[in-house]
Amino acid sequence: MFDLTGRTALVTGASRGLGERFAITLAKAGADLVVTSRSIESLHKITAEVEALGRKCTPVVLDVGSFESIQEAVANVKAKVEKIDILVNNAGCNVRKPATEITWDDWNLVLDTNLRGTFFVAQQVAKEFMIPAGYGRIINIGSVTCVAGYAGLGPYCASRGGSKQLTMSLADDWGIHGITVNCLAPGWFKTAQNAVMYENEEWVEYLSDRIPLKRPGATGDLDGPVVFLSSEESRYITGQLLLVDGGISVGATRALPKKK
Repeated sequence: MFDLTGRTALVTGASRGLGERFAITLAKAGADLVVTSRSIESLHKITAEVEALGRKCTPVVLDVGSFESIQEAVANVKAKVEKIDILVNNAGCNVRKPATEITWDDWNLVLDTNLRGTFFVAQQVAKEFMIPAGYGRIINIGSVTCVAGYAGLGPYCASRGGSKQLTMSLADDWGIHGITVNCLAPGWFKTAQNAVMYENEEWVEYLSDRIPLKRPGATGDLDGPVVFLSSEESRYITGQLLLVDGGISVGATRALPKKK
């Protein structure tokens, strides 16, 4: 069960953070990897890590904010590997500002990367690999903001809410081709984008109080879900949002415990 031997997975934004972890996790489950980032140099480390596990790893430059880059990257991948069975749409960005300070360019950057980029990467991979093969597993990486809103995250919340709706639309579109499309939505995990917040112990305590499991996400908490959604064990699951958030989405609106 959950064996990905013989499969090839493409992970966007794989040079660091959750994307790097997804790539390593899929390689440990048996998959060969195509890893992408905006610079080839940033992919040296993950490529070496995947190859050290005995899996093939193909690094490719990809800027998900550029349609030309997406087209070029997919053409490059097609010249190097025979198939893409699994797509993990992980690349994303965020601008954290009060709503009154968000600029036009801030909005475009976040939506172009997180939503438009997700769609067009999926479109090109589906057209060139999955639809002709009659098989595919697409995992769009969202967040708890697919279902919850937070101050200072207007564009980000909009993009992630859109990712949830996009996932359902693509699942309906491509199910006939044997492609499942699901959205994996992490809760609060420490990444390069939010690491500075975790330096504040009072904030971490405040956050943990809001999470039913009483802690932020930890390394390994997403390993099982990403392998499951990539595997044959999830073959009859599509168009779904899988929240891996310690329960914060169900308790987000409840009152905080009083401090003693």
